[in-house]
Amino acid sequence: MTLQPIDPRDRLIVALDLPDVDAAEAMIARLGDSVTFYKIGYQLGYAGGLPLVRKLADAGKKVFADLKMHDIGNTVARGVESVAKLGATFLTVHAYPQTMQAAANASKGSGLKILAVTVLTSYDNEDLKAAGYQLGVSDLVAARAQQAQALGIDGLVCSPEEAANLRKYIKPEMCLVTPGVRPAGSDVGDQKRIMTPARAIAEGSDYLVVGRPVMEAADPKAAAEAIVAEITQALANK
Repeated sequence: MTLQPIDPRDRLIVALDLPDVDAAEAMIARLGDSVTFYKIGYQLGYAGGLPLVRKLADAGKKVFADLKMHDIGNTVARGVESVAKLGATFLTVHAYPQTMQAAANASKGSGLKILAVTVLTSYDNEDLKAAGYQLGVSDLVAARAQQAQALGIDGLVCSPEEAANLRKYIKPEMCLVTPGVRPAGSDVGDQKRIMTPARAIAEGSDYLVVGRPVMEAADPKAAAEAIVAEITQALANK
């Protein structure tokens, strides 16, 4: 199968983790054409940001609706259909088999790609143990990835640390979207499994989600352009 190449600029997904739509629109204006792909998650989504998905899509931008759905099948399916109508490119669901199956079925024919969240990048083995899981991070990520592939999920959200291992056995058309990406010298924040943009690309990530290193930069546009340049160089070195 021949896969469509991904433009380096489209590989950077800037997380609009901001408190309201006005702040998000101001940031989008500052970033201009340096960013083509945005993530809208809980904070902005619950602050009236979901209509911004349609506004961005109509402006030619791509949107990752990071809503991490997980509910009974019918509820998930109806939610997926609603997000598809907004024009989102990606939507996350938690990687539980019933949830993934409902989302995959509901997204057919819409153009919306479903991403399964394997294990949150703020979790480590001790966190999973405390939550009652017997598997460690790497084993649970692998198990959920295999289930996602079998159910027809379009891609996975995983830490960059897991990307290389996942690439060994998932289909090439399944994309890997990795949060926990921090340019060298950036604050780690609450992430526990992180990597630089260049190394994440080298390890097999397709898309990199970056929030604070862009949002909190003195010059967000320059910060975004620097990450795209790093991605471009990493691709050239692969």
